[in-house]
Amino acid sequence: MNIVQDILAYDFLAYAFVACILSGITCGIIGSYVVARRIVFLSGGITHASFGGLGIALYAGFDPLLGALGFASVSALGIEYASRRVGIREDSATGIIWSIGMATGALFMSLRAGYATDLTSYLFGNILLVGREDVLWLAVLTAVVVIGSIVWLRRIMYITFDEEFARSQGVATTLSAYIMSIVVATTIVLSIKVMGIILLLSLISMPTVIVNMLTKDYRLIALWSAVVAVVCNICGFTLSYTFDLPTGSCIIFILAATLVCVKLFTLCRRLRLKKV
Repeated sequence: MNIVQDILAYDFLAYAFVACILSGITCGIIGSYVVARRIVFLSGGITHASFGGLGIALYAGFDPLLGALGFASVSALGIEYASRRVGIREDSATGIIWSIGMATGALFMSLRAGYATDLTSYLFGNILLVGREDVLWLAVLTAVVVIGSIVWLRRIMYITFDEEFARSQGVATTLSAYIMSIVVATTIVLSIKVMGIILLLSLISMPTVIVNMLTKDYRLIALWSAVVAVVCNICGFTLSYTFDLPTGSCIIFILAATLVCVKLFTLCRRLRLKKV
């Protein structure tokens, strides 16, 4: 049986395939905001801080993703608050939250009885563990992100590129930044099973970097970043299924290869234009 037949035959493969599409859309769109606002390091801090929530949840015996979501959301709000109100630089606040989250996760993992065999699936991802409930939550998030990016596109662009101007136009920039932090945190947590905590940052940043080489229009970047992320997710999933390889690693290699190809294409195009 080929992969298409297997996806139609087995629910767990169908859930994994749908998760590839949904996580690609959300990470592509959110990634355009993250890269344009230059908060990739902040997103990495939120991603790794969620490990603290995972550790607490696994120790306490409740849903790990629920713990990760709560910890990541608090971390995102904490970083924004520290940089805006307390006077701590954003990169410094991110580093602090990052280390506290990882330390908290490591502490509770050590207190947990037995060996944490399920930890690897959260650190490096295991897309085959995606279930029906995960897909439903990803679908809701995708709908919110797509609709929100269309309805509040102008506001998001104001906040991203010129927060002072946005504030002068009456835009609630601080509230908007807090909301976007929660959305980024939610996107990160719900995509953990696809890519894992360690590898997820690449899915958020690399598609946008690839598209940004070809266009500077934020609208096109957001649209095509989602397309690139979805295509690379599907290619990585297919490659991992065919050769029995980790899905997250395959997706990153596909993204990296695409990045190199696009960069070479842009360099060749510039050389041709110079000759003309």
